[in-house]
Parts: sequence; structure tokens; C-alpha cells
Amino acid sequence: MNKRREFLIKSALGVGGLITVPSWLHGAPAIIKTYNKPNSNINGVKIGCITYSFRSRPDQSLEANIQYIKDAGISAVEMMGEPVEYFAGMPAPTFDRRRGFQLGWKQRSGEDLTADEQAEWKELRGQMDAYGQVVANWRANVDLKKFEQAKKLFKGAGIEVYAFKPNAFGANNSDAEVTYGMKAAKILGASHVTLEHPSDDAQTLRLGKLADASKMKVGYHGHEQQTFTFWDKAIEQSKGNGLNFDIGHYIAAGHTDAMDLIAKQNERIWSMHIKDRQTPENGKGNLPWGQGDTPLKEALTAMRDKKYKFPATIELEYDVPQGSDAVKEVQKCLEYCRMALSK
Repeated sequence: MNKRREFLIKSALGVGGLITVPSWLHGAPAIIKTYNKPNSNINGVKIGCITYSFRSRPDQSLEANIQYIKDAGISAVEMMGEPVEYFAGMPAPTFDRRRGFQLGWKQRSGEDLTADEQAEWKELRGQMDAYGQVVANWRANVDLKKFEQAKKLFKGAGIEVYAFKPNAFGANNSDAEVTYGMKAAKILGASHVTLEHPSDDAQTLRLGKLADASKMKVGYHGHEQQTFTFWDKAIEQSKGNGLNFDIGHYIAAGHTDAMDLIAKQNERIWSMHIKDRQTPENGKGNLPWGQGDTPLKEALTAMRDKKYKFPATIELEYDVPQGSDAVKEVQKCLEYCRMALSK
């Protein structure tokens, strides 16, 4: 049927124009414009994904990420910073950043580093600090037209960028870098930027003021440190501050009032990460959707029925099964959303 419709559209447009075609073809320009493009808006709910979901794929270029998003059937995205920034010409690191993140996360989680790891971490920290200055210098001089080119790539693929997450909003980043990140987000079409909640009232106040000045919003992400009142102070500080709520991590933290939190903060939730995690009693596992304890169906149907405006962001964090890949698993998550919202 799709091939037949495509043939009829081409024939009709080529022979007599829209005046002589059947009534259903009067929308042909719109049909052609959206042909072969993803659509993950389901019954009024915008389902997106964060490109962190594709971290296991070997090619992390912007073009490859756009193809992953498109192949997964996703039409809206929270875009991690690096693929876009590398596309715009940001210098690549000459050290193993992934290893640095692993050791840093281990230390922040309260785990003891071995003597060898401590020495490795010290060396990597020095390299990361030096690289941070290189990046800051690049950001101060970058031609933002490259972000306009990136925007065209997203648009051509039928993908909306609703959030942008560059590593530019930390306490060690200058106001100029923060403003750069917000400008880049705006060019890409994003309504907000996201970052891990800094647990620092002075930093959320600073970011909120810069967001207000840039007419941008900031969504603070949380893990198991999230509580019902976790974002209250940041929200008080600025109209631009809001939630990048993670309902899966919230459940893994042992909370039972996720739906109450969504109802309370729905006007300040800029976006919500969705994943299926278990409660502490069940092991806190990150599982294929439908196997954990997270009230995903309840949250999605509440978004539909109460017409909440924020998007739900698929974040693939469970282990990819053997024989599958991240794109296929995001497709499964999207299908879970589609089934939940169709009932």
C-alpha cells in the first residue's frame, strides 16, 4: 500500500498537479515532506531518547548518531554534546576519557581506588584539566554556524532536538562557556539544556541566572539521590531551573511517590528519563522494560490523559542482549511506549 501510494503521488504530481488528484492527495506535499521520517509522537505524548543510549555503537559521529535515532524510529532527542561539538570542530582528547570517567565515578560512589588506580586517576585528572582549557579556548572562538549546519542535518532527518547536554555547565566552566552551551542549544532548537544536579545551591543559582539571561531553561538530572524535594531550591532560584527527572533511578532509590512528584512538578519538568529499574528490595536492577518495578505505564498514560507537555526520554541502560544492539533495544522501548499509550 505504501509503494502504491508513493507511485500515485508521483504520478499525480507529474501529470496534472494537485487540482486533478483525489481529495486524499491534496495533502501530498505534507506526505512527501514526512516520507521515510520517524514519528515517535504517540497520542499526544512526545517520546524521545537521549543519545547516551547509543554509547555502545562504534561510530559516535554526529551523522552516525542521527542515523541511530532515525533507525530507532525516534523523532525527538536529548542530544549529548560531544557528537555535535566534534562536528563543529572541537579538538579531540588525546587520552582515555572513558577511563577517566570510570575512575571518577568509582571514587564519587565511595569505592576505594587501588594504589595503581589512584596513580592513574591523578595522571588522568591532570590531562583532563589541561584538555578542559583547550576546549574552553575553542568554545570562546567557535563559529556557531557549524551548529546551524547540524540543525539542518537533524531537520533533514525529521528529528527535533529538545534538549542539549554538552559538558559546559560545571562549576569549573566559565560564564562564557555556560552561555556558549546555551546559545548552541538554542541554535539546535532545544528548549532546555541538561546536566547532572551539582548539589550546590550557588551553582544552580548561577546557572539559573545565566539561563534567564539567555532565555533558556536548565533541567537538572538526578540519580538515586533524588527525593521529593530534591529540586525545590533550584526551582525557587530561577524560572529557568527545572527537572530532568529520572523515574527509574527514583524507584531504585526506594521512593513510592513518583506519580505524586510528577503531578506536583509537571509544569517544571522540562523532560523525564524513562527506564525500568527495580526497588531496593528487589535488587535495584536495570531491566528490559516490563520486567522492573518502575511505573512506566502509569507515568506515560498520565502524560497522555493529563496532557503534560514535557517529553519522555528513553534512556537505554540495561545490558544489550547478545545478538541485538542499542538501536534495536531502543526500538523495543519505543514499542513498549506505543503499546502503553494505545490502551
